[in-house]
Amino acid sequence: MTQTHTYDVVIVGGGGAGLMAALYASRNAKTAVVSKLYPIRSHTGAAQGGIGAALGNLEEDHWEWHAYDTVKGSDYLGDQDAIEFMCEQAVEAVYDLEHYGLPFSRTPEGRIAQRPFGGHTNNETNKPVRRSCYAADRTGHMILQTLFQQCIKNETKFYNEFHVMDVIIQDGVTAGVVALELSTGELHIFRAKAVIFATGGHGRAWQITSNAYAYTGDGEAVVLRRGVPLEDMEFFQFHPTGILKLGILITEAVRGEGGILINGKGERFMERYAPNIKDLASRDVISRAVYLEIKDGNGINGKNYVHLDIRPEMVNKYAALDGRTRLDGSPYSITAEEIHAKIPDISDFCRTYLGVDPAKDPMPVQPTAHYAMGGIPTDKFGRVLTNSQGAILPGLYAAGETACVSVHGANRLGTNSLVDLIVFGKHAGLNAAEYAQGSDLQSLPDDVEGFTRQQIDTLRNGSGKEKAAQLGDEMRNVMSDNVGVFRTEEGLSTAVEKLKELRARYTDVRIRPSAPGFNMELLNTWELGNLLDLALVTAQSALVRKESRGAHAREDFPKRDDPNWMKHTLAWLEKDAVRLDYKPVTVTRFEPKERKY
Repeated sequence: MTQTHTYDVVIVGGGGAGLMAALYASRNAKTAVVSKLYPIRSHTGAAQGGIGAALGNLEEDHWEWHAYDTVKGSDYLGDQDAIEFMCEQAVEAVYDLEHYGLPFSRTPEGRIAQRPFGGHTNNETNKPVRRSCYAADRTGHMILQTLFQQCIKNETKFYNEFHVMDVIIQDGVTAGVVALELSTGELHIFRAKAVIFATGGHGRAWQITSNAYAYTGDGEAVVLRRGVPLEDMEFFQFHPTGILKLGILITEAVRGEGGILINGKGERFMERYAPNIKDLASRDVISRAVYLEIKDGNGINGKNYVHLDIRPEMVNKYAALDGRTRLDGSPYSITAEEIHAKIPDISDFCRTYLGVDPAKDPMPVQPTAHYAMGGIPTDKFGRVLTNSQGAILPGLYAAGETACVSVHGANRLGTNSLVDLIVFGKHAGLNAAEYAQGSDLQSLPDDVEGFTRQQIDTLRNGSGKEKAAQLGDEMRNVMSDNVGVFRTEEGLSTAVEKLKELRARYTDVRIRPSAPGFNMELLNTWELGNLLDLALVTAQSALVRKESRGAHAREDFPKRDDPNWMKHTLAWLEKDAVRLDYKPVTVTRFEPKERKY
């Protein structure tokens, strides 16, 4: 018999956004977190470089400057009211984390330390500004640990290793979720007045990615199947410095500490692409620069990678050429000991996976699929929106990478992923609890777990002509080849048709008979279905957007086209077709202009 649990607020996902939502919801509502992982294993733990907030601890800074940099980084597609809200709230959110016990790195005076990061500038001088608050290169890991401890203190109930497969919508109102318990294979109904999805992104749709194995877009796919659109899915960020072949991230903090990108000719090539701030330009600019260098035959030994160099002799040489100084005005320099102290995890990754010591050797890097700017449409309070007019689906919320507020627009600024999940996770939790206090539990449909069982039965009863692993490989190849750093009409059309074919073939997959507990073949195959759905929506949205903006770079439409495309995409998946609609971008104080770095 299916077990039923009842809560005021149920949060799906135990990463930074989910834990932040749980922390604030649990103050006033009976709250549960349902997660397919143990929370401290969530992908937020991979966030290395820092969280952006205009504390001004080391030099002058203002949240308005942070807001402008975010708008500019978004290539003017971010909604400016939400951006202003996030950047103003970021300062308080970081101090809250400090008070909860997060062990930030410190200045000699004991303040939270801050360092430069790509795209963060002093808006008066256009020079890099120290805005990233960090805990060595383990910032996300420390956020997870800190928030998890606080949630335990608040007596939040955790259901770990429960895989949510459906959201319950009854009479147009959210009523809960259906989840499969990994250890038993049994289904559980979680009744709730409010549900918050905080399930992360979907980078596993690409071949080379920085994303964790579990990052399969579950929340987006679940709500998409229930008629909720997804927003701006064509915008997926490729981080310029992933470890060669593996995609494991080498944080932007390496460049913040003075690291230089070098091509096969030994040239510092970012001087050509971003003459003002060079290696600290925004991620989309640098990823395209790396791609173009490789395309022009300037990769290392003619291969498809470049070097990221933080050896002291290189950093100190270029710091002198740039006129970079310390806060006291003395010339900037770095030692091998400082490198290992400031980026200990990166140093360990490089030794383990590359066999190099970053203080002695340059690091081989290439762009890696990193972050979804698009996702479930929400307002700044986390409420899910269902159409271009902003209709709210009562009781349903989303936060973090699975959501699209939209503060990242066409390209996310470095450090803003952690700002996003802390600020909007908090407000989703607060508003979900408030909504729950004024609402009654919805009745459940008669066959509440029927759609979930149908999904499982389909995977058990397919013809067996197709193998999930083969379909996954083909999906990742077509996404990497045609929906990557640069895109064309021909490539995107090929991707759309191929993904439709793969989705049709997916119905012929059959999982093997197995004991019900820890049936990972079932869950991995179901996750592949999620990725196929999201990949099709992404490719179709990108095909129709005939311009280049942020992370969406069309070789056949190389210019940004504000008159026709200054708008957000909304996409519905209706059987084998993607239906698109659009809504305007909110502009408050920053009129669109050409981005210059």
